Amino acid sequence: MTQFDDRERAFETKYARDQEMHFKVTSRRNRLLGQWAAKKMGLSEEESDAYAREVIRADFQEAGDEDIVRKLVADLEKAGVAVDEDEVRAQIAHKATDARRHFIEHG
Repeated sequence: MTQFDDRERAFETKYARDQEMHFKVTSRRNRLLGQWAAKKMGLSEEESDAYAREVIRADFQEAGDEDIVRKLVADLEKAGVAVDEDEVRAQIAHKATDARRHFIEHG
């Protein structure tokens, strides 16, 4: 039974690490999205940092990316930046790749 218990613990540990990495990658992706949108809106560096934190918090409203898409589209349009959901979704995919690459390269 010890081998089974060890295997079970190993799977649980791997699952926990995978979940933690997913959370970190998603948070980094959202920060990058916030910085992208802030740049398009012409925000200062300080405002950009604050806005990126807002985007990270917005992702906790519901499961999936729809909350982020709505926030970014609404904020960009309010700032007079022409953008559509497809462009935001493309940026989500692009920034997710950048975020994963960051964690692969920097641990």
